[in-house]
Amino acid sequence: MLRFGYVILGNLYRAWMIPVMDYYARHPEKYSEKFRYEYDQHVIRLMNHTGRIHTTAYGKENIPDSENGYVMFANHQGKYDALGIMLSHEKPCSVVMDDARSHGPLVRQFIDLVQGKRLKLDDLRQAAGIINEIAKEVKQGRKFIIFPSGGYEHRNQNRVDAFKPGCFKSAMKAKAPIVPVALVDSWKVFDLWSLRKIETKVVYLKPMYYEEYKELNSKTICQIVYNRICKAVQYMENGNEKEALLQ
Repeated sequence: MLRFGYVILGNLYRAWMIPVMDYYARHPEKYSEKFRYEYDQHVIRLMNHTGRIHTTAYGKENIPDSENGYVMFANHQGKYDALGIMLSHEKPCSVVMDDARSHGPLVRQFIDLVQGKRLKLDDLRQAAGIINEIAKEVKQGRKFIIFPSGGYEHRNQNRVDAFKPGCFKSAMKAKAPIVPVALVDSWKVFDLWSLRKIETKVVYLKPMYYEEYKELNSKTICQIVYNRICKAVQYMENGNEKEALLQ
């Protein structure tokens, strides 16, 4: 958390941006999704500059090139995960987040700007409702980030926690592409007790289209995506980027 405190202190003179983010989030009729998303990206860049954080994206050519919606499923390592993906993902996307973690200062503004979904992990009925909302919005062309592990443990490093199959029903109901995303060293940003330069990696793997998975159930899809992300993380740790992108 040393870097987190350093980033906050180093940007205190920009605290005026928080109410600005609140204002933009409250008035989507005046500020487009693209405008609000780019403002989030701007804030992330400022934070990264202060915190000496650099994020490199691989496999951006695998991101579906269309106006249709899709869902990105990524391993979860820490507070920086969604920010790293949003920074490297050019088209506006939103995120699904644990409700309990989503109401802190700045976190709330980030989520509200992209009209993110707050998931109550202990409320199955609410979770089912959120899955249906995501499916409906993905059909309308929106893009989402989901962390199917449902949470993360501090200092879990690059270990990929087990995924929950139910998360994949959002894409299945929308008949939308599933884009596996492997995050590497994202945990270091706020878990390492250090201010040295940090590089995180976001690896976009080849998407699974509806035609490929329509005969599969959520458990099978979950296992396929989990295995692909695990292999990609392992290859990236070994410096084998080409093999990682083949997963």
